[in-house]
Amino acid sequence: MWSQIAERLRRAIEDGTFRPGQALPGEAELNRRFGVSRTTSRAALDFLEAEGLISRKSGRGSIVIEPRIERPLNRLSSFSEDMGVRGLKPSYRTRSLKLTLASEFVATELKIAINSPVLEIDRILLADESPMATSLTYLAPVAFERSGLPTVTALDNGSLYGWLNEAAGVALTGGQERIEGAIADATTARSLGLKQPAAVLVCHRTSWNSARQPVEYVVLHYRADRYSFQVGLARS
Repeated sequence: MWSQIAERLRRAIEDGTFRPGQALPGEAELNRRFGVSRTTSRAALDFLEAEGLISRKSGRGSIVIEPRIERPLNRLSSFSEDMGVRGLKPSYRTRSLKLTLASEFVATELKIAINSPVLEIDRILLADESPMATSLTYLAPVAFERSGLPTVTALDNGSLYGWLNEAAGVALTGGQERIEGAIADATTARSLGLKQPAAVLVCHRTSWNSARQPVEYVVLHYRADRYSFQVGLARS
């Protein structure tokens, strides 16, 4: 019976009957409405919480949370593309934009000499004005040596991949990504509007052009309560 209750509540969340920030009926109300025991109604709510649809806190009840954005791992896409296909409005807040010298690690990722000039871009990525991720990007010289540097205004008003393609004439065709879980430090939590302790998904990505020349190395910290990643599997 608990699964039937959970399914009805799930459908009510998905069709907008209960919107993010609203509370679901409490255990007592579910008991009365469905004629079940407290154990059954609690099991239904526990299931919805495990599915990431609600957050249960003492004194507040069962609150519907914003749905997670699911990003497939089988294609290289920009943040603006990911948000656009989901009907969300992407925006950006550039915190710093500067030329710096490549550390040994960044140089290795970009396959350039240590102390080569690289463009460092620190941004917050937002969807419908809500912070979703922080982004620390390093671009190899091939990205700016002919076109010059982007402006903060250009980066705040559009996709970095769009600027690379249109202004710099550099198209990213593939990449390699590594994802791990972590606890956000104080700066990251504050940037993402999270209360500590808070989990984040840390993505390390190196992207290259059609000649497989690395162009971008980026570290992204995604809100774990708003993002998930999907990958297809095949049994060989």
